[in-house]
Amino acid sequence: MLTYFMTDNSSFPYVKTQKARYFCTMINMYSKNFWMLCLSMFLFMTSFNLILPELNQLITNLGGADKKGLIYTFFAITALLSRPFSGKLADTIGRKRVMYTGVAIAMLTSMLYPLSHTVFFFLGLRFLHGIGAGFMPTGATALVTDILPSDRRGRGMGIWGTFISLGIGVGQSLGSPIANTFGMNNLFLFSAIFAVLSAILLGAVKETLPKETKEKFSFSHLKLSLKDIVEPSVWPCALVMFLSAISSGIIFTITPDISEYLGISNKGWFFLFYTISTIIVRLFSGGLSDNIGRRKTLVIGMVLLIIGVMMIALATTWEIYTLAAVMFGFATGISSPTIFSWTADLSHPERRGVGSGTMFIALEAGFIVGSLSTLFTYDSTWSTVPIAFGFGAFMALVSLVYLLWHLKYSISAT
Repeated sequence: MLTYFMTDNSSFPYVKTQKARYFCTMINMYSKNFWMLCLSMFLFMTSFNLILPELNQLITNLGGADKKGLIYTFFAITALLSRPFSGKLADTIGRKRVMYTGVAIAMLTSMLYPLSHTVFFFLGLRFLHGIGAGFMPTGATALVTDILPSDRRGRGMGIWGTFISLGIGVGQSLGSPIANTFGMNNLFLFSAIFAVLSAILLGAVKETLPKETKEKFSFSHLKLSLKDIVEPSVWPCALVMFLSAISSGIIFTITPDISEYLGISNKGWFFLFYTISTIIVRLFSGGLSDNIGRRKTLVIGMVLLIIGVMMIALATTWEIYTLAAVMFGFATGISSPTIFSWTADLSHPERRGVGSGTMFIALEAGFIVGSLSTLFTYDSTWSTVPIAFGFGAFMALVSLVYLLWHLKYSISAT
């Protein structure tokens, strides 16, 4: 049926309702390459998010309860360090090769987690897992930027982000039920299976790097200069990404514990409602930044992010906590595709791999700062939750102030 919808059949005579025709028209607006890539990315995101709700408990069982913040810090450090390499390789040896490398590393790491018997070995695996997360999304973002029409880029990035959010939500919400039903070791097996499925779907995606510019891999490709690490043209959106991602680092680290404090058995509860809300807002506001501009859309997103983070900080019941998850979903549903689109707007076509790598470096740097901050603001007690999230809200406020300044004084941005 998907193949039928992606044929040149704009009238859809067999589709009777207006809503169904709208859905079919949206499918027909983008290529099969785009949809296969979205599905592959969904499975990849599900793979590594599936295990996250249980990692706090795992490191506690290993005697490292005071090192919970390092679970995400170690992961984000290698993800950050790998971005310049994956960005350069995506522009030289091909988008898909970079993506396959990331998926293979994620699959291998998931299969090794059951061998964790010390905190040191476990954190070493988190270090390795971050490399996979650094390669797959960088190559995928460069590829999706290649295939999205510029006049529909905002909506397309919204759909792309919806599949990413689905992977986060599905993985996080299923992690605890799978661990409780089948055991922790089988949870990691499920994670590896999702990575394999992602690789299978990736086989149906066509490479977009032109053959005349594609090179065979050599170790010289691993030599980096400053121009291979950062793309100066995307600095404005990279700064917004960095400041807003700090809250995400805090949320990923602490929300499994908050679920326990509030008596919620599913540690991925927050991300279940985050996913529902972010999908809703992406479906209805996917083209917002195409209409009113990237920066004005991001101002809306930052305001919602500040409100959402403060709601988490002050939540004392599961109802308020759930509403906070919805608000955070609204914020990321508006901000994330807009940042991706703004990055694509500002990147030079021949440096889209480096441009997306720069944006992901900012994402990982923000994540590292957020997760590391919990080592100083959060001591695994309910009373320190507001302090931890207060820091995240302040950083989001700085991002909002920067965007307002940029709107008023910059004449070069989209």
